[in-house]
Amino acid sequence: MSKSPNARTPPREASPADMTRAALIRAALKLFGRRGFDGTSTREIAAEAKANIGSIAYHFGGKEGLRAAAADYIVDTMQAIAGQAIGAAQAAPPANAEAAQAQLVATLERMVTFIVASPEADEIVQFVLRELSHPTAALDRIYAGVLEPTHRRLGLIWEQATGEPAESEATRLTVFTLIGQVIYFRIGREAVMRRMGWREIGEAEAAKVAAVATDNLKAMLAARKGSKP
Repeated sequence: MSKSPNARTPPREASPADMTRAALIRAALKLFGRRGFDGTSTREIAAEAKANIGSIAYHFGGKEGLRAAAADYIVDTMQAIAGQAIGAAQAAPPANAEAAQAQLVATLERMVTFIVASPEADEIVQFVLRELSHPTAALDRIYAGVLEPTHRRLGLIWEQATGEPAESEATRLTVFTLIGQVIYFRIGREAVMRRMGWREIGEAEAAKVAAVATDNLKAMLAARKGSKP
């Protein structure tokens, strides 16, 4: 009997090898971010992943290959999030200034939701911060794969929203400022919780952060609009 055209092939279950590979990447992401590459042994990574130490060489060729795989995981994760918020790098900018402004606000809110409230973001941010402090080939992969294209895309949307050239010095710095205010709530998490009297930064707290961040953005946009003749 032939299959119905609407029948769907069930998704392939992850093999034990796939699961081991994924566990090693997650373990490397966590430990490299916390202790640094040189401060983490392959034995510690294998123990964290509950895997045989030989599986690192089997899947990645060694510790350096595992670091590259962790960087690629960050690129894939952040590309998916950025794509949902601002579209693909090659996509056309919003049709008009109002649409661009609305997209900037929506993007900032989505950034806060992931970076501030998502537990997974902690390991990603720690890993990237390590790389920014002590650059390696892993940072090259992350920069080329997600940091630079996302920054360019936001610059194009800012241009559509304000009329300021996407690649001007002022626009590039402005985009860094928008991103930086969100990142602080992750890297300064402990200080924020103490000062705010919060026990955690979950969805409710992230919503309050997003409200302030978007108010800042709207004020910046209003200032640009008010300065035009």
